[in-house]
Amino acid sequence: MGNDNQTLGADFVFLGFSSLAELQKLLLVVFLPLYLVTLSMNTTIMVIICADRSLHTPMYFFLGVLSFSETCYTFVIVPKMLVDLTAQRKTISFLGCAVQMYFFLFLGCSHSFLLAAMGYDRCVAVCHPLHYNGIMTWRACARLVAASALSGLLVAQVVTPLIFSLPFQASRRLNHFFCDISPLLRAAFAHTNLSEAIIFTLGVSVLTIPLALILISYLFIFLAISQIPSAAGRQKAFSTCSSHLIVVVVHYGCASFIYLRPDSRYSSDQDALISVTYTILTPLLNPMIYSLRNKDVKMALQKAVRKNTLFQKVFQ
Repeated sequence: MGNDNQTLGADFVFLGFSSLAELQKLLLVVFLPLYLVTLSMNTTIMVIICADRSLHTPMYFFLGVLSFSETCYTFVIVPKMLVDLTAQRKTISFLGCAVQMYFFLFLGCSHSFLLAAMGYDRCVAVCHPLHYNGIMTWRACARLVAASALSGLLVAQVVTPLIFSLPFQASRRLNHFFCDISPLLRAAFAHTNLSEAIIFTLGVSVLTIPLALILISYLFIFLAISQIPSAAGRQKAFSTCSSHLIVVVVHYGCASFIYLRPDSRYSSDQDALISVTYTILTPLLNPMIYSLRNKDVKMALQKAVRKNTLFQKVFQ
């Protein structure tokens, strides 16, 4: 039976939204426009940052990488979920599930460490403004992004083979809409102690470590801001960090609920609901937060729109 369960040809079955029956069509009507808006907004941010030389700074370099990461992250999960909302039987192959989980872990973990790198960038900008250009060189920025990607790659490389080497139940039913850690462990035969160990280890390494680095960065930021004599100066200094801080709260709030719980045997429906938040809503909120709260991005966008309008008028 163990050999049969490990057959690569056997599919996993998603049960994520099956209980909603006809409401799945409504979810498709809601999720599809949200996904298209997410793609367009992240793409717009990447294009603007590349095209406008005034945005060729470390902060916007990290923002461009963040938008690219979120575009890839949603592409790994959301298109399959949208197709399944219209499918009678929602399945994914053994290999397809492993690939999806590998890239989900890689991109999701890299995202956490990238937010830590962005926190360090804001710390240097506020605490050492005169030495900012000397510290945050392009080589330093590239190394921080590479370190973030390497961290995510390491987690995915270790956890994915570990989980998919387990013997799975014959039904292979996953009470979720993508191949996440918890539903896969619930579908395995021997998962009680291992599930707790894997989820806790992943949570510690991918969430608490970068979160601790972010908190240390903001401790220095708040100390530096508190020493600024004028209220206007303090507000200006904090405004450069507010967008990043909001994104951090949203990201770690959702992810901590899933991966930093003492008991992984939690309501699968709640897991799926929270997962919708960080796979669909969070990638949509991030570009909105950075574009709506950032004057430089809004000015660059307005400049691009004016240039495009002028270009159209010339060739009419």
